[in-house]
Amino acid sequence: MAATRRMTVSQALVEFLAHQWTVDGDVRERTVPGMFGIFGHGNVAGIGQALKQANVEQPDLMPYYQARNEQAMVHQSVGFARMHRRRATFASAASVGPGAANMLTGAALATTNRLPALLLPSDTFATRVADPVLQQLEQPWDIGLTVNDAFRPLSKFFDRVQRAEQLPSIALAAMRVLTDPAETGAVTIALPEDVQAEAFDVPVEFLQDREWHIRRPLPERGPLERAVAAIRGARRPFIVAGGGVLYSGAEEQLRALVEATGIPVGTSQAGGGVLDWDHPQYLGGVGATGTTAANRRATEADVVIGIGTRYSDFTTSSRTAFQDPDVIFVNINVAAFDAYKHGSQLPVVADAREAIEALAAALAGWIVDDEYRARVAAEKEAWDAAVDRAFAPSGQGLPGQPEIIGAVQSSTGPKDVVVQAAGSLPGDLHKLWRVRDPLGYHVEYAFSCMGYEIAGGLGAKRGLLADGDDRDVVVMVGDGSYLMLNTELVTAVAEGIKLIVVLIQNHGYASIGHLSETVGSERFGTWYREYDPEARNFQGDEVLPVDLAANARSYGLDVIEVEPGPGAIDDLKDAMATAKASTRSTFIQINSDPLIYAPDGEGWWDVPVPEASTLDSTLQARGEYEQQRAAQRPLLG
Repeated sequence: MAATRRMTVSQALVEFLAHQWTVDGDVRERTVPGMFGIFGHGNVAGIGQALKQANVEQPDLMPYYQARNEQAMVHQSVGFARMHRRRATFASAASVGPGAANMLTGAALATTNRLPALLLPSDTFATRVADPVLQQLEQPWDIGLTVNDAFRPLSKFFDRVQRAEQLPSIALAAMRVLTDPAETGAVTIALPEDVQAEAFDVPVEFLQDREWHIRRPLPERGPLERAVAAIRGARRPFIVAGGGVLYSGAEEQLRALVEATGIPVGTSQAGGGVLDWDHPQYLGGVGATGTTAANRRATEADVVIGIGTRYSDFTTSSRTAFQDPDVIFVNINVAAFDAYKHGSQLPVVADAREAIEALAAALAGWIVDDEYRARVAAEKEAWDAAVDRAFAPSGQGLPGQPEIIGAVQSSTGPKDVVVQAAGSLPGDLHKLWRVRDPLGYHVEYAFSCMGYEIAGGLGAKRGLLADGDDRDVVVMVGDGSYLMLNTELVTAVAEGIKLIVVLIQNHGYASIGHLSETVGSERFGTWYREYDPEARNFQGDEVLPVDLAANARSYGLDVIEVEPGPGAIDDLKDAMATAKASTRSTFIQINSDPLIYAPDGEGWWDVPVPEASTLDSTLQARGEYEQQRAAQRPLLG
């Protein structure tokens, strides 16, 4: 008879997770090295008790970490997973009802970014003995429906433990998805609060170490041969590198490939770091927020080689980036869903590293012609000069965001990490930030979630510290995103985790404000201003008397306020030097002029403009929109 232990569902789940290991070649690490939890009546006697018991008996079994917001727990998990190239993540436990619902945004973010996060939302009574329980959602047309069913479309895996005996099969199925490079994302196990505390005879085998080996599928011979033939026939090939290159650890292989062939590279937001900014073949970001260097090569490319990219609308400039009428697309991706996107003729379903190595071997001796290399070099030189000009201090009382980025860039070390997610900063960073390390650029732009920055940055720092890496993490955030979710600064202070937060104060939504202008809405609703009761809007000149520096100071951070004036950029550099020298978290606030923009990269984003309007600004914007939309392709081809 197999050996068993009498345990509750929560105790068994905690111990099970503590013994899961991810193996990627020579790297072996715990898949779930810790758990975040915010406790309520739905889980305080279940997961909460199990974590307390583990803390008393085996403190290293499943370390528990506090958080201040359930959404932020998932964001931390995603930031951690990014730094560990998807090999590890955290679990996040929330109470029933609003606590669970708070994690929905985090679930969508994890799944959209193809990054693993384990979610353990509590659920209402499986027995319905207490029905309706406090915080229970009731729908008369489906009595069994709960808040947690909202996780179904947001998760790559969802199941509910209705009976204690179901836990082993559910937990093992969840781990398969969590560690699958093609399927990973939010993995949700809903835990009814009564089932969490139920005991059953747990097979000892379920609680022993188990290894999950990362799959690195090789490219099939036929698709590879067809891809190689297309590349060998190309005169203007172009690589679009995405996050899959980094998650497979393929940056060295990519560098070797492009150095041997001369093929230029543009990156998606997730692909930032696959090559250093000054590499001869690296042209910067591509697409709606890309550089002129990358976008001009994309426009004329006859063969586009996508490696580990989702081909989002920003990466393709809403399908206007690739204008050669006979363009051919070679899509390399571990997920068939992404490899076949937009009607690609030459999908290669394979791990990025394995596929790049196979391409390099098959393309041995082949190289782009000298004329194309010269054009690539000229475009790169011109864009680098444009960035230099954008970084140059203007001496104005309110510097523009490009100058601020330049000051932060010059103050960071080559391995430091910049973290961002939403607003105007992702676009400017995609164009301007000079990445010098594979892990040095983390801009969450698949979901582009306002409020991700601080929590995601904290998760990224956790991920680095777990590997004994003490490089600095610099969170750049606008006041709009800061107001969305800033409370994880308390978590950083509580644990003594150092972050450098650079808050750019522009009194509104800079990105949407600019977009509002381009679509003819004249920045309506995008300024932080006092309400004008006569005009019935917020479009006046009186800024709000909000002191975000005081807010950060109240959390216990060191705070440096850069005063407006011609020396603001130099003062920002001094503040960065102080922050880097400190062992504590530092909050730096600088005011900016939101109307100073980064250099135009010749990308476009499809945001429909009304066909009919009484506003002249909207009618003019509609005409410009129709001109841009004329360049769209129905399929990539």
